[in-house]
Amino acid sequence: MSTLEIKDLHVSIETDQGTKHILKGVSLTISSGEIHAIMGPNGSGKSTLASTIAGHPRYEVTKGEILLDGEDVLEMGPDERAQAGLFLAMQYPVEVPGVTMTNFLRTAKTAIDGEAPKLRTWTKEVKQAMEKLRIDADFANRNVNEGFSGGEKKRVEILQLELFKPKFAILDETDSGLDIDALRVVSEGVNRAHEDNDMGTLLITHYTRILNYIKPSFVHVFVDGRVAEQGGPELADELEANGYDRFLATAAAGV
Repeated sequence: MSTLEIKDLHVSIETDQGTKHILKGVSLTISSGEIHAIMGPNGSGKSTLASTIAGHPRYEVTKGEILLDGEDVLEMGPDERAQAGLFLAMQYPVEVPGVTMTNFLRTAKTAIDGEAPKLRTWTKEVKQAMEKLRIDADFANRNVNEGFSGGEKKRVEILQLELFKPKFAILDETDSGLDIDALRVVSEGVNRAHEDNDMGTLLITHYTRILNYIKPSFVHVFVDGRVAEQGGPELADELEANGYDRFLATAAAGV
């Protein structure tokens, strides 16, 4: 059993207009096998939380802690966080010209595990994972994300998730830009990784449609850099029906 603890997290960034405070005291705990959905309007701090957990240098933690099994994540570099068992599926996966998918995946797996996977076993595992995610075999020889569609990039993110087997996955709007077929395939991949590895999952989304496929244990509503409310899956149904108005009104009133 592993635990990812976020305690009273405050995060700022520097902009042309000066320091901007984004997260204003976020606390939540994720355990192995749990799926936590984070929902909220644009600009509420959801992606900032994801990037901060992963170690993006733009985001400055001014107060609070992130602990992975009691270890201080904030003292780790992004590579050390990956080795410790954290994985981020990016909202906008980047292209990596000149690096093939085959080389990237095996190099990353070697860096995470500290040793190279056995080639015959690894090749079989990659092939099977690609087939399940309906990724054409030719993609193995293409450069990472170069010329890929939005949906193809998101499938490749989940391919990495299945192959790297992290303790905790942070999925930053993995559903954005997906048609209904791609959404189903990607969700199935997340569910496989969750079930096979007892993985904890932090799922950031605007919409409830992905929650029809990936069932959350808990739902957290982000507004103005804070957790405005949390509950079970029924909270997502309320958001689908009524939107964020009552949470935004409460935040505006300073309650």
